[in-house]
Amino acid sequence: MNKKEIVKHFYEVIVSSNLLEELYKYVSEDCVLISGDRIIPLGLEGMKEHLVAVKQTYPDYTMRILRQYEDGDYIISEFVMEGTHEGEWIGIKPTHKRLSFTGVDIDKVIDGKIVEHGGAVNTFETLYEQHMIKPV
Repeated sequence: MNKKEIVKHFYEVIVSSNLLEELYKYVSEDCVLISGDRIIPLGLEGMKEHLVAVKQTYPDYTMRILRQYEDGDYIISEFVMEGTHEGEWIGIKPTHKRLSFTGVDIDKVIDGKIVEHGGAVNTFETLYEQHMIKPV
């Protein structure tokens, strides 16, 4: 698989199907999270913890890649994440609503594994449209 295919398979199959035992094939032990100008050690275990937490909030969530762009080792993926809100998140009690979020992930792939992960999900728009948050 090329880098775009690796990232697409990771999100659409491994993450969407919650195949945590397969993470080691796609995520480096030394993976870092890029958040703005901060570099945060994540590793394989950190990625696993993140995915477990998301599944606690949206147990049936899936990701679908809409478009991808490649720049050297970096893969930029525009995605839609859909899932049923079954767990409390940032103080919002479960609504049991099926929600859809858009977002962009930026992953650096070296030797077939993700070594850097970053991105953003547009949570505001969905939560506002679904009346889960209100303006102050």
